[in-house]
Amino acid sequence: MADPSDLLIDRTLVLLRHAKAVPPETMPDLERPLADRGRADAKAAGRYLVAQGIEADLVLCSPSVRTRETWQYAAEGGAIATDIWYDRRVYNADTDELLDVIHDVPAHARTVVLVGHAPGVPWLADELALDGTSPARTELTQKYPTSGLTVLHLTTRWSDLAADDADLVDYVIPRG
Repeated sequence: MADPSDLLIDRTLVLLRHAKAVPPETMPDLERPLADRGRADAKAAGRYLVAQGIEADLVLCSPSVRTRETWQYAAEGGAIATDIWYDRRVYNADTDELLDVIHDVPAHARTVVLVGHAPGVPWLADELALDGTSPARTELTQKYPTSGLTVLHLTTRWSDLAADDADLVDYVIPRG
C-alpha cells in the first residue's frame, strides 16, 4: 500500500491576512487586539469559508492577539478547523519563512488556512499563484488589505510547495 505522503491529492491553501487591529502605538505589537471593524470582518471571512464549503484540517496561526482573534471570530462566523497550530514562525514572516511553516504540514491534511500578517501573506499569495491575468489575480497584486483572503488550489505535497505551484481560485476582502 502506498504511503499517504506519496499521494498527490488535491489540496486547498487559504491565506488570510489578520483583520483590522487597534493602532500600533497603543500597545506592544504582539498584544494588539482586533478593532470593532476587525471582529465584524473576521466573522465575514468565516461566513465566506462556510459559503465556499471550506473546512480546514489545520489552521496555521501567528501567536499575535490579532491573528488569534481573527481565527476566533472567523470560527464564530462558522469556519471549521480540525486542528490549530499557533506557530511563532508565522509572526512577521517573509515568504520563505511561511513556506517553511507550510512544508511542515502533515501530508494527510487536505485544507490548510494560514492566518498571518502583511507583507508576508500578500507576498506569499502572489508568489504561489500561477501567473495569470484574471481580475482576481490583478487585484491580488495591487492591494491586500486586512481580512484579505486568497484561496489556492494545488496538487503538490505540502513539503514540496514552491513558487507558481498553485492555481488562484479566489481572492476576496470579506467585510462585516
